[in-house]
Amino acid sequence: MSNAVRRTRATLAVAALWTVLLAGVAGCTGEAGSAGSAGGPAAEGDKPRAPGDTIRITPADGATAVPADGRLEVALAGGRLERVKVTRIEDAQPAEVPGAVSPNGLTWRPKPGTRLALAAKYSVDAVALDVHGRRSARHTTFTTVVPDHRFIGYFTPENRSTVGVGMIISFDFNRGIRNRAAVERAIRVTSVPPVEVVGHWFDAERLDFRPREYWKPGTKVTVDMALRDVEGAAGVYGVQRKTVRFTVGRSQVSVVDAREQTMEVRRDGRLLTTLPVTTGGKKTRTYNGRMVVSEMHDVTRMNGATVGFTDDDGKSEYDIKDVPHAMRLTTSGTFLHGNYWADPAVFGARNVSHGCIGLRDEKGGSQDSPAGWFFDRTLVGDVVEVVNSPDRTVDPWNGLSGWNMGWEAWKAGSALR
Repeated sequence: MSNAVRRTRATLAVAALWTVLLAGVAGCTGEAGSAGSAGGPAAEGDKPRAPGDTIRITPADGATAVPADGRLEVALAGGRLERVKVTRIEDAQPAEVPGAVSPNGLTWRPKPGTRLALAAKYSVDAVALDVHGRRSARHTTFTTVVPDHRFIGYFTPENRSTVGVGMIISFDFNRGIRNRAAVERAIRVTSVPPVEVVGHWFDAERLDFRPREYWKPGTKVTVDMALRDVEGAAGVYGVQRKTVRFTVGRSQVSVVDAREQTMEVRRDGRLLTTLPVTTGGKKTRTYNGRMVVSEMHDVTRMNGATVGFTDDDGKSEYDIKDVPHAMRLTTSGTFLHGNYWADPAVFGARNVSHGCIGLRDEKGGSQDSPAGWFFDRTLVGDVVEVVNSPDRTVDPWNGLSGWNMGWEAWKAGSALR
């Protein structure tokens, strides 16, 4: 036998051996595959998909400037959604978006009518089972559009304050409100004991709330402001979500008789004392009507030029840098305050002020003076009523003077009626 023939036979033998070995390997693979069909590796077409391929979330992960009413959806091509949670996460107390999975288990959508908050960040967490029962999960985030124009309401009284029975809840908005009903509806005033409280618009920037009569002493009042995302005017949205609570203290109503130059101070209906006062002179009378203390200052500056009291040369008729025990009654500048510069003989005898109500005091303010005594017993929200002045009644919009408007007229100023 030649060498060539021997090499050919050897090659064939090796080839045959490899064929047997490969056949054996193939047989083992087939058995493993059969066993795997009950839980082993899947065929190429059944490979598990990445969570992003299995669970499709709209808006996309990291999306910004998402419209508040834009599309929000979690969807599957097959299998079923096990759970979905969409949460506003920028607040101290995260708020979950209400929604439901469809009956076929393939989609989740928010509850009809749901509107997302503006300028807010949301997270989406979804867990799904594919057609083979394998679980996958996905987490994404997105942020909603930040409006170019916003409005806020500057309000009184302060949170956790104790106020007088004449307190009126007042909002001054930094932008004109056109959708008044939507804004008024978003401010809810409740009290214990309960009483009807109604809003009144004086103009596009001013909204006040009060009951029919003065609050009862001891009343607990809650003001819920849900103004965030409320469209106050075209393209102008609110930003406030806040709750304010205050308590009504004892009843104190003081009546100033401009003709007699006296002030009767009544606490819970009982006369505490009668104090001598001076009110507006012949050219600068004091308003008649019910006014409410809105600010209190141990000392303040009063310059006549700020309220239109100037001489022919444009100089202020007065500029007193240290007016003691000053209590504001109107926006236009009416105060009840201590007066140390007038002759003590004018109090209870003559009206010489520029429209304010003056009580005798000492320079620097004395706690023992009539002004100091009254100041120490006054709360923001206390009522001061002026009678028998030759001037007209104060306008309801001037300060917290809404008590000078009848109840039916007050209710007519609500955007909800």
